[in-house]
Amino acid sequence: MELTLNNILIALKAVGEETRIRILALFNSGELTVTELVSVLRQSQPRISRHLRLLCEAELLERHREGTWIFYRLSDNGRKAQLIKALMEFVPFNDQILQHDQERLTEVKKKRDKKASQYFQENAVNWDKIRSLYVPEKEVEDYLLDVTGTELINDFLDVGTGTGRMLELYADRVKHGVGIDLSREMLAIARSQLEKKKIRHMQVRQGDMYDLALIDQSMDFVLFHQVLHFADDPLSAIKETSRILRQNGRVIIVDFLPHQLEVLRNEHAHRRLGFSQKEVKDWCNATALEINSIKIMQGSELDIAIWVATKK
Repeated sequence: MELTLNNILIALKAVGEETRIRILALFNSGELTVTELVSVLRQSQPRISRHLRLLCEAELLERHREGTWIFYRLSDNGRKAQLIKALMEFVPFNDQILQHDQERLTEVKKKRDKKASQYFQENAVNWDKIRSLYVPEKEVEDYLLDVTGTELINDFLDVGTGTGRMLELYADRVKHGVGIDLSREMLAIARSQLEKKKIRHMQVRQGDMYDLALIDQSMDFVLFHQVLHFADDPLSAIKETSRILRQNGRVIIVDFLPHQLEVLRNEHAHRRLGFSQKEVKDWCNATALEINSIKIMQGSELDIAIWVATKK
């Protein structure tokens, strides 16, 4: 849809205020909540909420609710997304005020990451047990093996490998595999498990899902097994995955469908309370991935979806 003169005027009016420019600059690094913006900008919640409302009305920001939390992000679809991208090119990120905002944002993220890291450290030994509380892992694993077939996979990547269970699962179907995770505690367990089972062609390393440190088109298969609900910016992780996938390479995403179990956020460091089928489909459409199939598995409290997509 082409932008009208009125569309452009509304957008420029929305941006034409210092705090709102600062807010947009902060969103350049991913999704944020109102509480996080309040901490960074040191303004009242009602005032921040008003700025966010104006930016949403101008369609420069998108919002979505998950339980008691509301997430905001820069618009990434349509002509408004192109407009905001163009506007962001003129934001002076070296300005002292914006630099101070970024410093405080870094502190906010460090506190968030520290909480998640502490959780991972405390639960590393029992991680597989914790995951099995939802849909039985065997059901998921059997389906994953079935849907990927018996053809040998040359290069395999497990994002957020945790204890390395997926590397073990695919060991006899992969020529070379890598599992990445930010948690050293998790990686220590994964290495131990692979060594015990003498799986030599699978490796684990510390890595970031947003910056995989792999060359373009270097992987045939990428797996996200119960990891995206911990991500600040799932779309960026999917974009990075698309970059390193070869043409016709596959990606499988295993995660929760939308739910309202706030305990997973408060006690288990989940950033997102599941994902809708439309949301994952939109991510794939935006990153040159085509969804081939979706499998829904129902649990006693939580439902799991398995999305299988191919690089176009």
